[in-house]
Amino acid sequence: MEKDDSEAVHVESADHEKKESKFLAWTTEFASRDDDWHRQETRKLLWKIDIHLLPWIVLMYLTNFLDRNALSQAKLGSLEQDLGLKGTEFNTITSILFIGYILFQLPSNLLLTRVRPSLYLCGMMALWGTISALQSTTKSFAGELLCRLFLGAAEAPFFSGSIFLMSSWYRTDELTHRIGIFYAGVALANMFGGLIAAGVIGNLDNAHGLAAWRWLFIIEGCATVGIALIAIWFMPNYPNTTRWLSRQEQDYAQWRLAQDAAGEEDDRFAVSPLEAVKMALSDYRLYFFMLLNHLNLLAQSFTYFFPSIVESLGYSSTTTLFLTVPVWFATFLAVISISYHSSQTNERSLHIFCCMLIGAIGNIIVITTNNLGARMFAMYLIPIGTLPSFQMILAWITSSFSRPLVKRSVVVAMCGMFGNAASIYGSYLYPDSQGPKYVPAGVALACVCVACGGLALVIRFVLRRENQKLDRENGPGDGARYIL
Repeated sequence: MEKDDSEAVHVESADHEKKESKFLAWTTEFASRDDDWHRQETRKLLWKIDIHLLPWIVLMYLTNFLDRNALSQAKLGSLEQDLGLKGTEFNTITSILFIGYILFQLPSNLLLTRVRPSLYLCGMMALWGTISALQSTTKSFAGELLCRLFLGAAEAPFFSGSIFLMSSWYRTDELTHRIGIFYAGVALANMFGGLIAAGVIGNLDNAHGLAAWRWLFIIEGCATVGIALIAIWFMPNYPNTTRWLSRQEQDYAQWRLAQDAAGEEDDRFAVSPLEAVKMALSDYRLYFFMLLNHLNLLAQSFTYFFPSIVESLGYSSTTTLFLTVPVWFATFLAVISISYHSSQTNERSLHIFCCMLIGAIGNIIVITTNNLGARMFAMYLIPIGTLPSFQMILAWITSSFSRPLVKRSVVVAMCGMFGNAASIYGSYLYPDSQGPKYVPAGVALACVCVACGGLALVIRFVLRRENQKLDRENGPGDGARYIL
């Protein structure tokens, strides 16, 4: 038996050495190729990656936000009355999701580097879809609270795991626009969520003896489980384990990443999880990005109450849900176009600053006027300002932390954890007692938008200083530089 084990280890070692030798041979050839060859090969490779990866993660993220935000749409039905909610209990139900989300995010990202992302992310997706559907059975505040806590825990792996997975496929200059496409799933989810909720709440109340809001959870949760069971067969993992790439394309995909500060070869097992955590915590830049992400997600607190904010315009519940649709469609277009421009110009901080300024203006208009047209216009400005900033912040984070891959997974998870902590208390910014204009929330979020934009400029200065240091050490233009 010991002999068999020894032979297996020897064969595995020989196999690994053979692959390493072949990879080194390919890298020599890749380095000798001219720019035209690289442009053609990169175009073909990116096309393959895009069609195999992006559609699935966008669809999965769309269902993620559909399930998460179904609560805000169910509020326009009879959810509060049926569960007997009082005071800020609805806000607490909204907030508790992020407790579970934060607690499981870092362990999940560390685990993701050791297992197949397709199996893990799709499995967790099926789990959160099941929990979302089970919200239809709750009878009390305590029952809904428990469901939301477990829903947050089940959703924890997906977002930071997806960003981590994308950064293992795309170079820095390719990542921003793809993250923009990925994060556009939020706008699409809110857009389709408004349409679905309007149809369900308007037509399914008391169908088979169930309230419309219960049908909303059942329909969206079951759809999520179905998509997860399909996606598990098609989601890719890492470049060197993907069957739809030839061996040369696998090596080229890894070689490209190795030339870029945002990527590297598959070194998931080179550094232990504990070492990766220590490396991340010792990098002072992490804390700037954690705060930046926190402020931006705090500025997005309105998303969990957006139907209620729009309802303050004086329309019925069904009309209100329909009114949210064009807002989120406009936001979807903004996310795509702004992320594309940021990617083309290879610039982050000024884009973030300008977007957050738009968000601040929107919040100010909402609380300072009673004019219906002006307030509706402001409700476009708020998401158009805050959502594109978020995806640029994510791209900035992944491109600012290089090797090893496990360290980057820790950085993404920690930024996500601290960022989502904002939603724990941000969920209390919109109590019913302060409607319909929610003046304190508008003032607070306008200030947060300004602070977030200002911090982006501070980080720009910090990274410029780091680039100057690299120039002194390595010579001007020699090696990777941080994106500003």
